[in-house]
Amino acid sequence: MTDYGTTFPQWRDAAGEAWPAYTRHAFVEGLRDGTLPRAAFLHYLVQDYVFLIHFSRAWALAVTKAETLDEMRACAATVHALIDEEMKLHVKTCAEAGISEQQLFDAVERPENLAYTRYVLDAGHSGDFVDLLAALAPCVLGYGEIGARLLDEKTSDAYAEWIETYGGEDYQQVCRDVGALIDGAVARRVGDASSPRWDALCQTFTIATRLEVGFWDMGLRP
Repeated sequence: MTDYGTTFPQWRDAAGEAWPAYTRHAFVEGLRDGTLPRAAFLHYLVQDYVFLIHFSRAWALAVTKAETLDEMRACAATVHALIDEEMKLHVKTCAEAGISEQQLFDAVERPENLAYTRYVLDAGHSGDFVDLLAALAPCVLGYGEIGARLLDEKTSDAYAEWIETYGGEDYQQVCRDVGALIDGAVARRVGDASSPRWDALCQTFTIATRLEVGFWDMGLRP
């Protein structure tokens, strides 16, 4: 099991069946064994590129919600990792399939994408730093958990580059850093699970997890 701090496992457990529905979705298992149709993977990458644009904006919003320089630095570093590192995979793979980066940027968002990204941004605009982190966490840390597992369990190299991106040490360090950021933010503003805010944070995390399930569902419908 991945080690991304102490708060994340509690939120993950609170999400119940939504979490394995996300991290062991048919789309994910298709990446593991190579049975995912290439058209579905490319469709997902196009939508995920658009998703990451809004996700980067949400992390940039986190910079403005932060209360310490360390929090600001951590959020700014995550924006950099998303824009300058993670999106490279999308651009490279799609370019090989004849899809330009401009086409990626101009892609029309699917409703599932709109629902998820706007939920995260709304959590940040209407709440504080921790509310926003609870909405951001399923994507960042869920992909880390998925990548780490698939790196060990894959039975095909068809999607090895994707798996190695999220299972590799660079991304795993991002996850550890984000887990530490969440732990510090919760300790600073919330306390522990006895706080009256705890259930609402768990609900935000769970809703974002369910929206991740919807995103995978969308990926299977190119």
